[in-house]
Amino acid sequence: MLSRRDFGKLVVAGLPLSVAMAQINPKVHGVRIGVQSYSFRTMPLDDAIKAMAEIGIGECELFSGHVEPRPQMGPRPAGPPPQGVPATPRPQGQGGGGRGPNPAAREELRKWRLTTPLDHFKAVRKKFDAAGIRLQAYNYSFNDSFTDEEIERGFQMVQAMGVNLITASATLSAAKRVAPFADKYKIRVAMHNHANLTDPNEFAKPESFEQAVAMSKYFGINLDIGHFVAAGYDPVGYLEKHNKLITNLHLKDRKKENGPNTVWGEGDTPIKEVLRLLKNKKYDIPANIEYEYRGEDAVAEVRKCFQFCKDALAG
Repeated sequence: MLSRRDFGKLVVAGLPLSVAMAQINPKVHGVRIGVQSYSFRTMPLDDAIKAMAEIGIGECELFSGHVEPRPQMGPRPAGPPPQGVPATPRPQGQGGGGRGPNPAAREELRKWRLTTPLDHFKAVRKKFDAAGIRLQAYNYSFNDSFTDEEIERGFQMVQAMGVNLITASATLSAAKRVAPFADKYKIRVAMHNHANLTDPNEFAKPESFEQAVAMSKYFGINLDIGHFVAAGYDPVGYLEKHNKLITNLHLKDRKKENGPNTVWGEGDTPIKEVLRLLKNKKYDIPANIEYEYRGEDAVAEVRKCFQFCKDALAG
């Protein structure tokens, strides 16, 4: 019987699944616990997959930055800065708004998306299959800089990867342009929320989700419970009321009143209560760990978050 550590080595070596091991069980006491690969944003994809396998996480929502070339923006810190220091946002096209790459780099990324053979994305799927990890969704964050061709290409990418869900840190204006493609390809698109209450074009309030899901029957909600609390809302009540629209969750701990990300258990986010609701109601909604607070070692911190989930669901 191979250990998780030995298995991770086999995955990186590219050995087939038959040589490695079977599917990792993603359920913890009946609840699907996965990870947003943005948690391992400082690692290349192979190392991120190895880390997931070693930790024992069986589902992944794949961050586009693990698949696309990284924009030229300089090094990123290991996690968000201390409170009061502005964070470096994800670049345009790889996580929503904020400071993006220079115009030339943005055009290079657009060209890459439109010309990279779809076999590249099929190969990405094979890496997850070989690791025994279910590829749950692709995080491809449509924004107003996207051309229609880039939007449509995102749906072709997920088809190639064999998944039926795109998560997106999008805007309402971009969502209107995405809706016809969701209808055409019959692929679900889940809008991800942040905590920016000042911009009506951002997804932060329940009302913005309502506007989005009215645009297409294929639109849903990727509820980030930490950001939801930071924006002043109750994720437990919202989940119970709107569970049929929620495709997956992002788990993180934040303080209220747009407070910082914290080590789990030190903020105001009811992570335990959300997990127990999933368990008690038997909601088939994946809860994905998204490690964003500052820490020295992403693998160690994600492991702690995974243990937090296990402890919360025990008994």
